[in-house]
Amino acid sequence: MVKKQAKVLEVPGYIKNTSRVLSRLNKKLAAAFALRLFETPIKHKLPKREQKMFEASHKSKLLLPESKKEVVVYENKFGSKKVLLVHGWNGRGTQLVSIAKAFKELNYTIISFDAPGHGKSTKTTANMKHFIETIFLLNKKYNGFDAIIGHSLGGMSVINCLGRGLQTNKAVIIGSGNRTKDITNEFLDTIGMSRKITPHLIHLFEQKYNDKMIHYDVEQHTEKVATPVLVIHDKNDKDVPFTAAETIHQTLPNSELMITNGLGHRKILGDEAVIQKIVQFVTL
Repeated sequence: MVKKQAKVLEVPGYIKNTSRVLSRLNKKLAAAFALRLFETPIKHKLPKREQKMFEASHKSKLLLPESKKEVVVYENKFGSKKVLLVHGWNGRGTQLVSIAKAFKELNYTIISFDAPGHGKSTKTTANMKHFIETIFLLNKKYNGFDAIIGHSLGGMSVINCLGRGLQTNKAVIIGSGNRTKDITNEFLDTIGMSRKITPHLIHLFEQKYNDKMIHYDVEQHTEKVATPVLVIHDKNDKDVPFTAAETIHQTLPNSELMITNGLGHRKILGDEAVIQKIVQFVTL
């Protein structure tokens, strides 16, 4: 469901042309076309900086019982304390490698995963429901985590899980969105489709999954989250406006807000000051 198209993604001309034509001619067909794109993650080549973590990790496959989708799980066992790292849309289980390195030095066992359709997991459609299902399943498998850290859609998924009863000592969300409708609007902008299609896209999703998309809005869950949460966002984030972080922070009962400058949506994951703040927050 909720997913964020890659940062200033270069969408092929034929997709934009098709989007424009369908927007004018047939709203139902336009919505069906948009939903298929909306739920299809793009797999990117593994960057060199993530290669070592990928090779060192114990890799296993996990079948999600509800959605029947498969995920690849990465385990780096160093100590009794455990941290779960959750990537965002179009990301990978090794994407938070700089954060993983910091927790390795603290002897934390590090668990991450390639969500359905992402990284080395089988190519398929995916949405936030599948991220949430994976987090709950891994939480059960590893008997809970001392901390959970999520980026972008992963951050939205973490708050959804906490609001639905998942327990952890500390949580960190980085570059997280807040409202699903905002994400669908931005997605339609990206593919060149009219925002008039938004209600049709939402309706089609809700029909397909027999669920309301608004149920995945972060602000629907924040008041139920007792876990201390560190909310991190960059003012220059082109994918998700930092105002989302301010709203999330204001509605969480126990949170701390860190706003950075000039790091954008992804560079923020490797920034030393950000990583130091995360470590300090989790370990205090």
